[in-house]
Amino acid sequence: MTRPPRAETAVPRKPMTDWIPFEEGNYLVQQAYLITDAGAAVALENPSIHITTGRAGRKHLQGTCLVRNMLVVDLLEDTDSLDILLDLGEEFTFLLEMPDIQAGKVFSPDVKSTLRFAPVSPWKHLSRRMFDERLKRLNRIDGETG
Repeated sequence: MTRPPRAETAVPRKPMTDWIPFEEGNYLVQQAYLITDAGAAVALENPSIHITTGRAGRKHLQGTCLVRNMLVVDLLEDTDSLDILLDLGEEFTFLLEMPDIQAGKVFSPDVKSTLRFAPVSPWKHLSRRMFDERLKRLNRIDGETG
C-alpha cells in the first residue's frame, strides 16, 4: 500500500525573496521609535540591528536597544499593536510592522532594559520625506520632541 504524499511536499513552496539589502554584520541605527497606530511614540536608545545568514542562505534581522519599561507599558495601554520606525541614515528608512518584541519585566519608572525586536514580515521602505513626515506627527510620551 502506498502512502499519500505529506502535505508539506504536496504543494510546491514559493521561495521568499530576500528583503534585507545589507550584508551580515552589526549596524548602528541613527534613530528608532516604538509607535502606536494613533501616533504615540517612545524613542529607543542606542538602537542597532544585527544581520545573519541562516543555513538555507536567507538573511535574518534582529535589533536591540534600551527603553524605559514603563513607557512601553504606557504605549500598550491603548493598543497591543506596536510598530518600529528605523532610520539607518540617508535613504535607509524603514517601518517594521508589529515585530516580535521582547523586553525586561521590571516596571520601575527609572529602570531601562534591553528591548529585542525581530520582524515577522518584511520591513517597509519609507522615503526620507515620508519618514520625516511621520516623525513630525508623533506624540512623544517620553518627554522629548521629535
